[in-house]
Amino acid sequence: MVEVFKTSVALIEDEKYLLRELQKKFPDYLINFDLEDCDNILRIEIANEKINVARIIKLVRSYNFDIEVLEDVVG
Repeated sequence: MVEVFKTSVALIEDEKYLLRELQKKFPDYLINFDLEDCDNILRIEIANEKINVARIIKLVRSYNFDIEVLEDVVG
């Protein structure tokens, strides 16, 4: 399963910090940011398990960053 989020994370220092914190809480998830994307993407992937979207959002917001699920757009 893959989930993509739009965030307000803009600085590399914040990205590195959040990656460490997310990996502590979700060690089985593959997590990365794409700060070059206009939506400052947070991408999370895991095989054979559902991603806990609510916990991800709660954790990122606890560090005062905005985050929302980026909906799939079929064009």
